[in-house]
Amino acid sequence: MKSIVLLSSGLDSTVAFREAYSRCDETLCITFDYGQRARRREIEYAKMICENFQVGHLVIELPWYKTFRSALTNGEELPKILPSDLDNKTITRESAEKVWVPARNVVFLSIASAIAENYNYEVIFTGFDAEEAATFPDNTNEFVERFNGMLKLGTLSQPRVYAPLISLNKTEIVKKGIGIDAPMEWSWSCYEGNEKPCGVCESCLRRKRAFDNAGVKDPLLERLGD
Repeated sequence: MKSIVLLSSGLDSTVAFREAYSRCDETLCITFDYGQRARRREIEYAKMICENFQVGHLVIELPWYKTFRSALTNGEELPKILPSDLDNKTITRESAEKVWVPARNVVFLSIASAIAENYNYEVIFTGFDAEEAATFPDNTNEFVERFNGMLKLGTLSQPRVYAPLISLNKTEIVKKGIGIDAPMEWSWSCYEGNEKPCGVCESCLRRKRAFDNAGVKDPLLERLGD
């Protein structure tokens, strides 16, 4: 089986990549540069993962996204929440709306589907998970099922989207990553793209909680000397 992986180098996509790598005969990773704050770090880390595992890597630029409304791309202030708010649906939904990038997963998966059809890749792996699905509807089972239904009509080869982490929360993803030896030391979750993670954005808070709950040190912070 030949697979494409949407690899942002985030925790989820890094674990999903390792799953694809272990299950597929050939893997091609795609990283998107859509003007996001962390793009330089995401691309750097995704490239390192692909080099370490000797798989193909495409970086696709979508410069027009920079003009769209999102705190991830247009310089607006990132939402700030407390660790105690991570399970507060009202607060996290407001946070999700601020970092929402219009139709991002629709666009990413559509591009990946075209590449899959042209180069005969059967499966597109993503890192969608249950924890983010609570506030991001494009991470849900329903979204994957409906997108796959569209691919049956929108492509001739009918590649399919597969989300191996769709039923897992972040803690379970960390545990799975440990079990399959995912390169989590090269995963970047922070909304910012500095030398080290900011530690205070919602994505950093969720990552910290996951590793704390799993009872293990974050290998990225260990590698960076924190």
